[in-house]
Amino acid sequence: MKNTKLNLFVTLMLALALVATACASPAPTEAPPPEAPAATEVPVVEVPPTEAPTEVLPPANPNIILATTTSTQDSGLLDVLVPMFQEETGYVVQTIAVGTGAALKMGEEGNADVLLAHAPAAEKVLVDAGVVKDRFLVMHNDFVIVGPASDPAGIRGMNVVDAYKAIAETQSPFVTRGDDSGTHKAELALWKNAELDPATFSPDFYISSGQGMGPTLTIASEREGYTFTDRGTYLSLMSGLDLEILVEGDAVLLNIYHVMTVDPAMWPKVNYEGALAFAEFIIREDVQKIIGEFGVDKFGMPLFFPDAGRDPSELGLDD
Repeated sequence: MKNTKLNLFVTLMLALALVATACASPAPTEAPPPEAPAATEVPVVEVPPTEAPTEVLPPANPNIILATTTSTQDSGLLDVLVPMFQEETGYVVQTIAVGTGAALKMGEEGNADVLLAHAPAAEKVLVDAGVVKDRFLVMHNDFVIVGPASDPAGIRGMNVVDAYKAIAETQSPFVTRGDDSGTHKAELALWKNAELDPATFSPDFYISSGQGMGPTLTIASEREGYTFTDRGTYLSLMSGLDLEILVEGDAVLLNIYHVMTVDPAMWPKVNYEGALAFAEFIIREDVQKIIGEFGVDKFGMPLFFPDAGRDPSELGLDD
């Protein structure tokens, strides 16, 4: 009996120990050590070697004489293009801005290397005479007749021929360049179309400036008269003038520019390589784009329209 009680007590104690063990908090599980992040592979970027700026070697004969009409100078276009050409090529351009007649004369006498003019019929004479070796279409704009807002001859909106007749009939002041320029030649051709001869006009109303387009516009403004001008020069100077465009849009008013090289076969001392470099530069696609955008920021319209590569017949030319 005594052993039975003892056994029962031992059994009871063992059971209590088992229960206590079961209720005890489990030992904290040791967290595994964080894995070290995999090393990110840094891509190898190959840096191209820096190219040294290309040095423009000066041409053997770097000097070029460009004889051109005053409109390309007065409009400011050459102030953009010539420095760009010089920087690219190393050539040094001496620009002589005169009337187209004088510019073509310089080429005819071998006193210029490259010509930029706007008198297609007169240019063709030099081509046929062998003075010009290369001739490329460059750009165009148009001629307009400007005058005072009071318009004493009442020409606003007329065609050119009728406008000329009205100016002559009213003896209203008309300022001509009178310098044998491309603009002067075009003006005279239109007087002829109107069957009028400026040589018979009174000098009191038909006033010859003998100067380029800029001074001629200034005289017309001061005299409250009319004048015949390319649109580009007028737009570039109009802020200082009391003149308005009164006649425009007539088909006969197209003003077309070509660049030409003087033939070294006729004048061996001309810089033909330089002249051809300038001619090829001004008809190049990116330079043509610059020409087409010139003046837009200031006047809301371009002063010239690029034409390089166009069929001349599209502009009414034979070639």
